[in-house]
Order: sequence, then structure tokens, then C-alpha cells
Amino acid sequence: MPVLVTGATGFLGSALTRRLVDDGATVRILRRVRSRLDLLGPAADRVEHAVGDVTAPETLAAAFEGVTHVYHAAAYVGFGGRKARERLWRVNVEGTAHVVNAALRAGVQRLVHTSSMAAFGRPEGTDVVIDEATPWQPSRANSAYARSKYAAEMEVQRGVAEGLDAVLVNPALLFGIGRPGENTRRIVESVRTGAVPAIPTGGTNVVDVLDVAEGHVRAMARGRTGARYFMGSENLSWRAIFETLAAALGVPPPRRTLPPAAATAFATAAEAFAFLTRSEPRFTREMARQTARFYQYDHRRAVEELGCTFRPFSATARRIADALGKDPQAAGV
Repeated sequence: MPVLVTGATGFLGSALTRRLVDDGATVRILRRVRSRLDLLGPAADRVEHAVGDVTAPETLAAAFEGVTHVYHAAAYVGFGGRKARERLWRVNVEGTAHVVNAALRAGVQRLVHTSSMAAFGRPEGTDVVIDEATPWQPSRANSAYARSKYAAEMEVQRGVAEGLDAVLVNPALLFGIGRPGENTRRIVESVRTGAVPAIPTGGTNVVDVLDVAEGHVRAMARGRTGARYFMGSENLSWRAIFETLAAALGVPPPRRTLPPAAATAFATAAEAFAFLTRSEPRFTREMARQTARFYQYDHRRAVEELGCTFRPFSATARRIADALGKDPQAAGV
């Protein structure tokens, strides 16, 4: 029976789909009419295509027909104004509710939901290491994206209460090749071109998208119903992240540091400019708050229960640099 993957044309979803196809699985993808297929590579011709949208529940029945296992990776990652917040709720929360309902109606045997480390929340005024058991706390440090992913998890847990066998995966900040100008590829391109004026003072956890794709497969096979699994490699300062990328790309690393007050001022100006031009800001006050602090995470549960392994960030940086060295406009996982 086919495995269904939502969000299969995106950064993580395409890596997962290619992993499943390479393993010999029969895969059906849910995609929109105008979805780009470039990240899927040859796998695009080796999967079934179901045209639909998680925000349009009437399009899901056909995609779920005959499916026993589902990977729900469709999501929107956005930082910005009201339109971004509305889309975050529509896609991440309401879209997940629609997927959960469709899975329950179709009698799906198991669903793996792609959440985010942001759904753990970011406690203010504490240096605790965050993991799956960290209680959610309302906080200014929680972005609109974080709130949407936490609410989406509540929809999955509602499905579990109604009889759905579901597991949740919480990836760290994903790095891979991706598309030019999207996701963390923007960070890589900024380092490669020397366009980083200064580095924020905080830090976060990073992970290779290929390791998270593998982790999804392991979560499907071994995860406990209703459990969350954080999938991340290393807790690194933003300076270490930028310097590791620069070393792999063979370019000088950024030298200046961006103090929190300066980051907030810059973000305020960016938001004002976006408001005047009716565009989305590339840097927001939410982002300024998040990048100013060092958030650390523990991946022990995924390692011990699922047998996950995570390559060091230096290896991921070299993998990206090798791909871009061959073709600066390369797109892939």
C-alpha cells in the first residue's frame, strides 16, 4: 500500500520522499497544482501524485484512499506581519487538523507529524537545556511560528485521543542544499558572498536535513504513540555556525558581532520599510529576540529510543559547499 507524504516538494519533505523511494517504498505525494518538483529530482517520476492542499479538506479524501501510513511534513515557515501570522495558523494548525481528520476517516495505521523544536517553547530567564519534556510557557520569546507549531501538536494529540496512532518529530534548524534564496540556504549564500554585516550573540541547535529524513523513517518504525522526538545534532553559537560555513566554503568569516540592542533597532527599521512597501520583512523583532539568546537542546530520546545518529555540522557544511562548488545555483537536499 502507498505511503502518503504531505509537503513532499519542500525542503524536508523532498529529502524524506527521496529516502523512501530509494528504500523501495510505494509513495504517494500530496502537492498543490503549482508545486515545484525540482527538489525531488528523479524521484518526482517514481511517486504517485495527488493534487490537493492541506488547507482544503475536500481535496484530501482521494489522497488518503488506500493509504496505511502518512508522513505529514507540510508546513509554512514565516516571520512577519499579519498576513504571515494568518497563513501560519491556516497551514500549520488548521491544515494539521484537516490531515488528522482525514487520517482518522481513512483508518490510517500510523501518522508521523513533522513539528519543530520551536514547539517546545523558549522559556525566558532560564538556561535549562530544552527537550521533549520541557513544558510550554507563554513567552515573548515564542514566535508566531512557534505558537502555530505548538497548536498543531495539540491537534495531533487530539487525534491520538480519538484513536489515531501518531508520533511527533521535532527537528532543529535544518541545513542542506535546498533552493537558492530559501530556508537556511539564504544563510549559506550570505556567508558565501560576504553579505553578513554582523553575527548575532546567541545560538541554537542545527541538524542535517538528511539525518532528519532518516529520523522520520525510524520514528514511523519505532516511535511511541503520542511521543515527541527532538532531532538535532549540535548546540552551536551563531558565530560557530557562520565560521563553520565560511571554512567549508573557503571564504573569510564575518568579523563583527550584532549586539541585541542593535539587532532590535535594525529589525524595527526592516519592519517599517516592509510596512511602507507592503512587503514581508527579512528580519523582524521576533527574530532579533530569538537570535540574541543561546537555546540548547538534548537529542537523547531520539538516539536511545529510535537509534538516530546525527553528523557533525562541519560535515553538513562540507556537503553543502561541495554541491555549490560544482554548481552555485544547485538545488537539492
